[in-house]
Amino acid sequence: MTNISIWIISFLALAGVIIRPFKIPEVIWAITGAALLLLFGLISPSESITGVNKGTDVYLFLTGMMLLAETAREEKLFDWLAAHATKLAKGSANRLFLLIYIVGIVVTVFLSNDATAVVLTPAVAAAVKASKVKNPLPYLLICAFIANAASFVLPISNPANLVIYGNHMPPLLQWLHQYILPSVFAITATYLMLRFTQRNELKQSIETNIPIPSLSQGGKTAIIGIAATAIILLVASAFDIQLGLPTAITGILTSAIVIIRAKKNPSMVIKGVSWAVLPLVAGLFVIVEALNKTGLILTLTNLLQQSIAHSVTGAIWGSGIIIAFACNLMNNLPAGLIAGNVIQAGHVPDLVKSSVLIGVDLGPNLSITGSLATILWLVALRREGITVSAFIFLKIGILVMTVALLFAIGSLWL
Repeated sequence: MTNISIWIISFLALAGVIIRPFKIPEVIWAITGAALLLLFGLISPSESITGVNKGTDVYLFLTGMMLLAETAREEKLFDWLAAHATKLAKGSANRLFLLIYIVGIVVTVFLSNDATAVVLTPAVAAAVKASKVKNPLPYLLICAFIANAASFVLPISNPANLVIYGNHMPPLLQWLHQYILPSVFAITATYLMLRFTQRNELKQSIETNIPIPSLSQGGKTAIIGIAATAIILLVASAFDIQLGLPTAITGILTSAIVIIRAKKNPSMVIKGVSWAVLPLVAGLFVIVEALNKTGLILTLTNLLQQSIAHSVTGAIWGSGIIIAFACNLMNNLPAGLIAGNVIQAGHVPDLVKSSVLIGVDLGPNLSITGSLATILWLVALRREGITVSAFIFLKIGILVMTVALLFAIGSLWL
């Protein structure tokens, strides 16, 4: 009965996070689920604390990245980048599509996929509005799809990467050796498929006389801070140092320097950060810790080991594809937590680990429920008065994600 109760509460909590019934925020469902597991004695206080503590590096990473991204947004850095991309398009809708895609790659790689969803989406919406684009959807879709497609170029590109490897994050050079080629295939295939699905919409003309906003001193400082953060994190990754603390320190320092130099009120940046993400993640860690008590991790570990023993090639393809689609049923963060525990519980070949991570990062491009980044993208769109139905996204995502996933996993053998 204990296991059944854990499964029911966990299922309802995860369903609430994904579906958001009655428009109740995702964090409420995750925290409520974790609290009920504790209240009914299905998980002990010490076990819940253990679960929360497992996410320490992720909390620190998210804190630094969110502060850095919000500081850059407050200083209109992303508006400036999007306006330049629009200007460089010179009236070509296809060229504008490519330029925004490139900006999305850069933001995702060095600021994480959540930053792309949160801060680049409003900037792109403003840019396409200024260029008098009749249908802004093709350009806004870029923000959602590239946020996941480019999220395994570097370890810092997606918090899910920290979850998959835990305390066993590969050094930077090893990471690049494993993931740079699959990333190239994923980014390229996503671009080609997304452009193919939007080919008719990209026949529209766009305005050429686009005003370029001036970049403030704070914006220039933010660029330096972002560059410094990227370098520090790359060095930390190269020396196999956990990324959470360096990210938090550089994010806080950059925000503080920008705020002091611009003589602004710190509350402007602090209020803009989506702090609810932290208890949301903590709640999910507790839920996964409870699921671990039901024998789920052990069962999945045994199934994976049997699959590897039967055929390593089959395990590579099967694990990557299964986890990619599973992410859309339960969101990639809890799916990544479970997959990370399974990988860390057994001796798994590197190619299988890589395939699982690719599935966790790229799989969410199938549906709007796939990742936290896509959910944040939808929230950003709502603020702009734009809605995208689950069916429209799925119709595009089933082609874009599937092709990119097959190419990315297939490239692991090259």
